[in-house]
Amino acid sequence: MKKNRFTEEQIIAAVKQLEAGRNAAEVGKEVGVSKHTIYAWNKKYGGLNSDDAKRLRHLEEENRRLKTVVADLTLDREALKAVISKNGWSS
Repeated sequence: MKKNRFTEEQIIAAVKQLEAGRNAAEVGKEVGVSKHTIYAWNKKYGGLNSDDAKRLRHLEEENRRLKTVVADLTLDREALKAVISKNGWSS
C-alpha cells in the first residue's frame, strides 16, 4: 500500500481552505500538490473532521483486509470443488 506523505489533519486543513473559498491551485501550491489532488481530497474528505478521517482510514484498511480474506476463501472453495469433482464425490 502506498504511504501517504500527508496526515489526515493536513489534508483536512487543505480541504477546509478550499471550502472557505480559496482557489484550488493556490491551496495546492501552498501544500505542494496539484489542484487535481486538492479536488480528490475534497471529494474524499470534504465535510469530515480529523477524527472522522481517521475512522474512514481504519474502515478502508479493514475493508481491504476483509476483501483479501474473501478472495482467499473463494480460491480455497474452488480448489476443494475441483478435488471433489475430480474424485467423483458428490457435493
